[in-house]
Amino acid sequence: MSIIENADIEGWIAKETPEAVLEPDLPIIDPHHHLWDLRRNSGMGFRQAVYLCEEISRDISDSGHNIVQTVFAQCGAFYRADGPKEMRCIGETEFVNGIAAMSRSGLYGPARLCTGIFSTADLRLGARAEAVLTSHLAASSNFRGIRSAFPSDLNETFLAGFALLEKYDLSYDNWSPDFTRLPRLADLANRCPGVTIIVNHLGGRIDPDADADEITAWRKAIDAVAACPNAVMKLGGAQMRVDDWEPPYHMHQTDSPWGSDRFLETLLPRYQYALEAFGPERCMFESNFPVDKDCISYRTLWNFFKKIASRLGLSESEKTAVFSGTAASAYRLQAP
Repeated sequence: MSIIENADIEGWIAKETPEAVLEPDLPIIDPHHHLWDLRRNSGMGFRQAVYLCEEISRDISDSGHNIVQTVFAQCGAFYRADGPKEMRCIGETEFVNGIAAMSRSGLYGPARLCTGIFSTADLRLGARAEAVLTSHLAASSNFRGIRSAFPSDLNETFLAGFALLEKYDLSYDNWSPDFTRLPRLADLANRCPGVTIIVNHLGGRIDPDADADEITAWRKAIDAVAACPNAVMKLGGAQMRVDDWEPPYHMHQTDSPWGSDRFLETLLPRYQYALEAFGPERCMFESNFPVDKDCISYRTLWNFFKKIASRLGLSESEKTAVFSGTAASAYRLQAP
């Protein structure tokens, strides 16, 4: 049954001429997607109002790509409406654990959704954040870590909370549209070498029309965090709007979706720089759906990523890393 609130984005995606699927047998772990129902919480501004088990399963199935597992990414979905404020985020993990169970039934296709889950916790609570983390772990055996902001001063209370991630073998995802924060994230990574730091979305907002000064500053920021051996990079998220800013390929800016070749021509330098800075063994392609769906279909997105791998001449082992191996390692999943 179609959902009326999704009609505009689904209609826009339908305007594209579907591309032939490249390397349809290549196993992929999609390490970053969201699930939500924004019909009563429209303030986030994304065009896909409802994205639950059926919607993502349909995107995966219709894409023709061999998505074998996925990782759910924190987005504030279905927090509890009551109880202590710091514990309300546990509702997100409880919700996603249910989606994982639905997927494991096989009724929605062979892809196993949400074999990894990262939600959030306020590490500024210091030692008191332990109760939040253990509650996430109790809510799902698939819980793997958190995504949150970090204070600029990296104060001792926050660091005490952050140390709990190593205690429970949990990862730390982070993203800010402001890439100038990456050197401070590098400081955090160096202080806590036992925690896997996962940089989201190429490290910040990616403007295809950025000037030379901005690109140079972004590269220096990427280099700073790439120097940390415990940091890994998610290659994706360049195909997204940020707040009120929309890239030229957004559905509000173009009558029909771009093809993968045009994305390759426009964005390859950014992807190439990040991939070469971190190395394929510390990079993973991500869908960031349905956020990126404002700009690109699931099929075209993974074709675009495969064309990046081909253009850069990645070996078979390097392709395995960026399409599944790094994700499996970072989130402690069974590799395909």
